[in-house]
Amino acid sequence: MNIFLLLRLFVYITLMACTFTVSATPIIEIEIRDHLFFPAEIHIPADTKVKLIIINKDPAAEEFESYELNREKVIPGGSKGVIFIGPLRSGEYPFFGEFFPKTAQGRVIVK
Repeated sequence: MNIFLLLRLFVYITLMACTFTVSATPIIEIEIRDHLFFPAEIHIPADTKVKLIIINKDPAAEEFESYELNREKVIPGGSKGVIFIGPLRSGEYPFFGEFFPKTAQGRVIVK
């Protein structure tokens, strides 16, 4: 067998193996508007790492806070922030806005 054909076959098999083992991290966007989270409830699969993109449309800063998720991050007004959560067990994980806790409330539902 031609060495170049063997090399091409090896590269092809290696690339195919990489394609099947790499899985993309799910991305969920949450907006902050009028000191509220939209959506206020998100659903994610159990045992999966998830990337949350928090988009603050308010002029004021807000802090995404969750004791159960062990996360906190200040998102300045008019900007975005990224938070990774998981992998998590099935259950409910509340989060809230530290600066406006009476209105900015939400929860992550894991199934």
